[in-house]
Amino acid sequence: MKKTATRLADGRELIYYDAHADAVRDAVDLRPLDPITTRSEIRHDPLLGDDVAIASHRQGRTYHPPADACPLCPSKDGRQSEIPASDYDVVVFENRFPSLAGESGRCEVVCFTSDHDASFAELPVERAALVLDVWADRTAELAQLPSVEQVFCFENRGREIGVTLGHPHGQIYGYPFVTPRTRRMLDSATAHRERTGRNLFDDVVAGELADRRRVVLDGEHWAAFVPYAAHWPYEVHLYPKRRVPDLTELDDAAHKEFPQVYLELLRRFDRIFGDGESPTPYIAAWHQAPFTAANRRDFALHLELFTIRRTSGKLKFLAGSESGMNVFINDVPPEAAAERLREVASK
Repeated sequence: MKKTATRLADGRELIYYDAHADAVRDAVDLRPLDPITTRSEIRHDPLLGDDVAIASHRQGRTYHPPADACPLCPSKDGRQSEIPASDYDVVVFENRFPSLAGESGRCEVVCFTSDHDASFAELPVERAALVLDVWADRTAELAQLPSVEQVFCFENRGREIGVTLGHPHGQIYGYPFVTPRTRRMLDSATAHRERTGRNLFDDVVAGELADRRRVVLDGEHWAAFVPYAAHWPYEVHLYPKRRVPDLTELDDAAHKEFPQVYLELLRRFDRIFGDGESPTPYIAAWHQAPFTAANRRDFALHLELFTIRRTSGKLKFLAGSESGMNVFINDVPPEAAAERLREVASK
């Protein structure tokens, strides 16, 4: 992997990641952009104990532009975009409309391919492997920032999820705090070790692999299953079989197997509802250990992949119980979801 860092016209950092060492990245951003002055504010909720990012500048972010005005496509044919080069493999740059910035953290955009009409599931194995390397590299780099306590790599796909740019891309958030969801998992892991002397994540994975009913894929180095208490209609958790706290500690064997496993999962998601349905909207979220947590080594890196579509033509809305009380009600039994995801395996 070759890594080339540069700056956009407004001072934001942009990094090219190339699969070939001979790639030349010397294009200059020619846009007349003013320096970025965005700021976000973190406010603490004393009742719930969590934090909220206030970022009013995001109201003006780009919203569903036509394909010929996509800011994530390469710059060519006289049109300048966020990426100065005329082509690229994978690109990371600071978000122009960040939810977190400065002392409040950092937000980055990850473009998986220069092909506007592609999807992650359609990437070749080599490109998916490069994206994994990029996620790991950005996790390591953001760990060096004093304002970042936890790194969250994720992809939102589909208008139903709220995606405003159709180009295949993901994001990386560097939070200045431990997120509530991670804190709950860490607390559960601590309680489990105190009660049993064992690791909670190890026991969950071992239990699912022994039960088999909810297992979707079982590779040599990765295991994918629908969790026993799945919150979403179709939800899969993907774990490396050797527990590590974050992406930077995956070994070579796990790196090598990941692209095949992950691409197969994404392709199955696109087949759940049949050929007549639009591509399945989903969120793919990497859960990594915070950098300074006392029980960091007890945490297990894993990816959670889920869709808000509950059946053909119908979405799962977070209504009263979910939004008001954070109590999820799932219309699809996890065992049925796992069976469907096994049925739609690649031929």
